[in-house]
Amino acid sequence: MKGDRVEIVVDAGDTTRTYEVVAERAGRRVETAVRRGVVEVSEVTRNGSVVRTARFMANRVLALVEQPLPRTADGDGE
Repeated sequence: MKGDRVEIVVDAGDTTRTYEVVAERAGRRVETAVRRGVVEVSEVTRNGSVVRTARFMANRVLALVEQPLPRTADGDGE
């Protein structure tokens, strides 16, 4: 849902870099997957179409922090 966020901390040699993927519009969500040594973080629409994807080598990822938007009792994200 809008506001879902995933932070990825990656080893960049002598330093670390932090990337962020955010569901920016209503009805979108952020999904993560680890496949064949690659971490994929994608912003996905309600019908499952991928809007954008960030890919990282799994052995370089130091942290993957998922921060879902807190849901309310009525099912709304806001």
